[in-house]
Amino acid sequence: QEKLVESGGGLVQPGGSLRLSCAASGFILDDYSIGWFRQAPGKGREGVSCLVTTDGSTYYADSVKGRFTISMDNDKNTVYLQMNSLKSEDTAVYYCAAQELSSGAFVYWGQGTQVTVSS
Repeated sequence: QEKLVESGGGLVQPGGSLRLSCAASGFILDDYSIGWFRQAPGKGREGVSCLVTTDGSTYYADSVKGRFTISMDNDKNTVYLQMNSLKSEDTAVYYCAAQELSSGAFVYWGQGTQVTVSS
């Protein structure tokens, strides 16, 4: 069955870096747009970045522009989120999701990976 699994989260100091991975199984990730979302304690879910796999277009929330980079490895059926210059406010559970192009709905979601930025 279709599944997304995030990994790469952890504890990092402010100014540090992490690379999150979103591995897909049961479907071809290249047929979907892929979004990264995050949810901090007591906050709503926030869109962070999106990759339109059909043409390689990328989008970023203003809060992460210049610091985060989304990319894909087609051979591994995996999307990455490189996070640099991390700030305390980046602390959240990060989720990846696959957007069905025909409906626009994010039909597949990963279980989330915790990112904690703290000294």
